Amino acid sequence: MAYRRLDASDAFWRRSNQMGVLNTDLAKQLEAESLGARLWRLEPGQASTRHRHREQEELYVLLEGAGRIRVGDELLTLAPMDALLVEPGSIRQVFNDTDVDALWLVIGAPPEPANTLEMSEEQLRELYPDGPKALPPELGGEAT
Repeated sequence: MAYRRLDASDAFWRRSNQMGVLNTDLAKQLEAESLGARLWRLEPGQASTRHRHREQEELYVLLEGAGRIRVGDELLTLAPMDALLVEPGSIRQVFNDTDVDALWLVIGAPPEPANTLEMSEEQLRELYPDGPKALPPELGGEAT
């Protein structure tokens, strides 16, 4: 087959294992083999995990709302349709300290395991240097 289509009404959304953020795994549903792709809908007061990847580059595109992301020690604010590429090894965290939802498209390649329930303790420590539920200071977490 030359393409696969996923209609928005057919997308399966669920809360993430660690932070409870509503997301849909587009790559999995479309059976992508060489990249990962998700939509993340962060409600006010929510954050993604503070994490890094060993080999994966990630492209972040803010689709709706106001976007805040910390990469290393740098705090960035994105407007709708702004894009940001984060290199492997860089620690990053998307969060929402506004009063409206923020919808992000996150695409990564090459794909890396994403199911924290299937990772070893060593893999989890490497992926989440501050633990899988660390919040940014803007949401009441400790400054890093």
